[in-house]
Amino acid sequence: MAFSESASAVITSRSNARIKQLRAAFAGQARLSGGLVAIEGDNLLNEALRSGMVLKTIFISERRELPRSVPKSVEVLWLANDIFASVVETQSPQGIAALLVPPVHKLDAVLEKTPLIVVAAGLQDPGNLGTLIRSAEAFGATGILSTPGTVSAWNQKALRASAGSVFRTPVVAATLEDLSSLKSQGIQIAAAVAEDAYKVIPAHKADLSQPTAILIGNEGSGLSDELLALADIFVTIPCPGRVESLNAAIAASLLLYEAAQQRAASSKTKA
Repeated sequence: MAFSESASAVITSRSNARIKQLRAAFAGQARLSGGLVAIEGDNLLNEALRSGMVLKTIFISERRELPRSVPKSVEVLWLANDIFASVVETQSPQGIAALLVPPVHKLDAVLEKTPLIVVAAGLQDPGNLGTLIRSAEAFGATGILSTPGTVSAWNQKALRASAGSVFRTPVVAATLEDLSSLKSQGIQIAAAVAEDAYKVIPAHKADLSQPTAILIGNEGSGLSDELLALADIFVTIPCPGRVESLNAAIAASLLLYEAAQQRAASSKTKA
């Protein structure tokens, strides 16, 4: 065994209360997990520590050693190899998982500086949402607004796709009323639509250097009529290839890149 504690300290029962809590957290069952979120693997653990997340418990397979980066104040539970493998979702588990306290953000968190907000409007694919969150951090977005029907940012696939960006990028649940309030605060609403939409303009001709919220619609049905009615401009990404539309996360990433380029150019002009 890789650890120095006695064999009796190793959890060997799948019905153990702490194992049930970890399993509930992986399943996204907030009530049964005590509101905690589960992460698995060295990369996400390191990102959580680097981001200042509050770790409650580390679960580690008996075949592994405890990483030196884990604070001594964090509870550590050792699991039999088969018990660990039965709890986590990955096919090749790395032997380490954790329960952490998810950050809670309010709408004000995404309104700092010159807001660049992505509105995830009913996105249901966790990989899309996680990738979108990662791109949001990469291109300097101030945060993500998540409308009803959007998959949780703490979904395991979304977590892995975000590569830790979800720990640092505010993700806030938002209603239609919240989105309407953005307009009254001088924030431009830009709806990402197909090229044949009414009064659509190419992204590079839109002014994304000003405070902007970009609406990204559901993978299948796009943006609802209520959301389209909020839009000040309709933007698209011209595609010379023979495709009907882009993946939601890719479209958001390209629009964020364009916004970042415009803002960088604007800063140089002002300087």
